[in-house]
Amino acid sequence: MSSDGNKKQFWKRNTAKVPGSIQHVYGAQHPPFDPLLHANLIKAGNKPPPATPGKPKKATTFQEFESITSDAWDVGDDDDELLAMAAQNLNIEVVMETANKVIENHSKQQEKQRQDDTTELEQREEEEVAEDEEEDEEDEEDRVEEGDVTSPELSFASQSSPYTDSRLVKSHSEAPIGSPKAGEHAALHRQRSLPHRPPVIPLVARMADQNTSGTPAMTEREASRLDKFKQLLAGPNTDLEELRKLSWSGIPRQVRPITWKLLSGYLPANAERRDSVLQRKRQEYFGFIQQYYDSRNDEHHQDTYRQIHIDIPRMNPESLMLQPKVTEIHIDIPRTNPLIPLFQQASVQEIFERILFIWAIRHPASGYVQGINDLVTPFFVVYVFEYIEEEVENFDVSSLQEEALRNIEADSFWCMSKLLDGIQDNYTFAQPGIQRKVKALEELVSRIDESVHRHMQQYEVEYLQFAFRWMNNLLMRELPLRCTIRLWDTYQAEPEGFSHFHLYVCAAFLVRWRKEILEERDFQGLMILLQNLPTMHWGNEEVSVLLAEAYRLKFAFADAPNHYKR
Repeated sequence: MSSDGNKKQFWKRNTAKVPGSIQHVYGAQHPPFDPLLHANLIKAGNKPPPATPGKPKKATTFQEFESITSDAWDVGDDDDELLAMAAQNLNIEVVMETANKVIENHSKQQEKQRQDDTTELEQREEEEVAEDEEEDEEDEEDRVEEGDVTSPELSFASQSSPYTDSRLVKSHSEAPIGSPKAGEHAALHRQRSLPHRPPVIPLVARMADQNTSGTPAMTEREASRLDKFKQLLAGPNTDLEELRKLSWSGIPRQVRPITWKLLSGYLPANAERRDSVLQRKRQEYFGFIQQYYDSRNDEHHQDTYRQIHIDIPRMNPESLMLQPKVTEIHIDIPRTNPLIPLFQQASVQEIFERILFIWAIRHPASGYVQGINDLVTPFFVVYVFEYIEEEVENFDVSSLQEEALRNIEADSFWCMSKLLDGIQDNYTFAQPGIQRKVKALEELVSRIDESVHRHMQQYEVEYLQFAFRWMNNLLMRELPLRCTIRLWDTYQAEPEGFSHFHLYVCAAFLVRWRKEILEERDFQGLMILLQNLPTMHWGNEEVSVLLAEAYRLKFAFADAPNHYKR
């Protein structure tokens, strides 16, 4: 400590309390006040001197500072008598009797409280069970239609158990004390109280009948629609206009292959000519294979084939190591639905490579562009359904006859070619078709939801940064494959569905995530959201709502293109 009087003493530094600073607590280093050890402080009428008004005198020494500093253990006037009493010797019998009475009273209060809680809990459970029984009776018809009828034994058990309702149990104490499984019941109720998450739906399987509940439902309405399709297709000349009207709301899985072939223009409306047309077109495709496919290793075709090979599912990584220079188609094949086992089979990979390579050779204006590989998958899956009844997701295509595989390959090629003929400017140099559509999407969204549009502008999100993929892949990277197939039912039925109606679907799709978009407050968050939209559990219901909104937008803006331009 410095002896210089002008300098601050060490003990006086930083005496003012600073917000957030650590304050000393008396008792942490020193024992609390003990009346037995400090009996000389307990004196009758011992009162502190009256406080002197005005500013207290500053301490000049540490001893003075210590003497005027009060703390949590200072003894006040009211504490003197208590301390004196504590210092006296108490009668042990009196102490024990008093303690027993306190314990007994506390036990009685606890028991009474427990009984009241149990009675109230039982009353609430009886009321909720009665409500559940009423709801069960009302929903019985729906459960029977959905094929989800519970056995009588299970139904009785679920009603008789007071813990099978969906009420949230906040803690274990709410369950009866005598219940041996109270903890299990509480955990079950906490799990049931969480936000409902739809069950995992197969990415491909039973796409025609799939909804978000995960239950394949064939209602009377769906059966009636299927009959209408069959009657329409059974005629000598199919009315394509009527077929489009029926198909707009979705096509039953059983008739989807032939319906897609008719709506795409691959098959004629005349039933007598269909077999001959199929035979001729299939032979023509395999004529292209014989003529062009061997040239895939030529120098001027290597880049195309390499990209295709990479873009199709990466099920044979050894082939890439053995052929490091085999090209652009080779790259894109592993990127085609890499999570679906169907597309990881070597025979499927070879089919995709041939389809994409032949298309690229026959369309030199655009050649192969990354993303075209995605457009083959819906056709391939739908035409596989023509030969199987089981789920396609894990189906081994090598179990099919060779002729069936050849038919599936040729039909997929021709239908994909028909689709691309209408949107080929999406894939020519600089992809002008996509750029025009992205610009139109921006103008349309600015009119239908200005808040979303301004929010994107505020955080400098360009539509081209996320919507390019929507146009290039026709939303296939944003939706599960089952949803894409349902979407394409309507695209096939809608005039210029892939080229024109798709714009309104994209606008409806963007606005569908309005709440989530407006909650993001930076560029990175918006881009992550828009490139990873949570649609994995979507089904027919969500796609139908999306299409209905897109049709409303088309009805409002399609015939007045200047209406959505500022």
